[in-house]
Amino acid sequence: MVRLVDDTWRYLLLRVFRTWDFPKGGLEPGESALQAAVREVREETTLTDLEFRWGEAYRETPPYSGGKVARYYVAACPSGQPALPISPELGHPEHHEVRWVRYAEARRLLPERLQPTLQWVHELVEQSGAASTRQAPGTSV
Repeated sequence: MVRLVDDTWRYLLLRVFRTWDFPKGGLEPGESALQAAVREVREETTLTDLEFRWGEAYRETPPYSGGKVARYYVAACPSGQPALPISPELGHPEHHEVRWVRYAEARRLLPERLQPTLQWVHELVEQSGAASTRQAPGTSV
């Protein structure tokens, strides 16, 4: 998830305990990986205004935490403020914090396994140019 704020790309990060990550989750029966990504963003952040300007390109992480592999797509989110809704299964939000951050802060916060994904997203969005994208009005970070 990226958003243009004052001609600078911001990246949406979620924190659970001391670990920062991008929105992610598992597939439900009959669901494509892209459909799961859209659903997880909505469930974890309440954001629904997603624009897949870079198509369905994705990057996967190396196996981690018992062999899991996370697949990340890139979507712009030009509007809406993220929130941490209560998970019906848990009875509380899945995450402790949500934040739009600049690239340098994302590099500092994200774990090593996500650095290649962050770099890929950064290069992809920077190549697209800020002038051709719409900015979220009144966005505060």
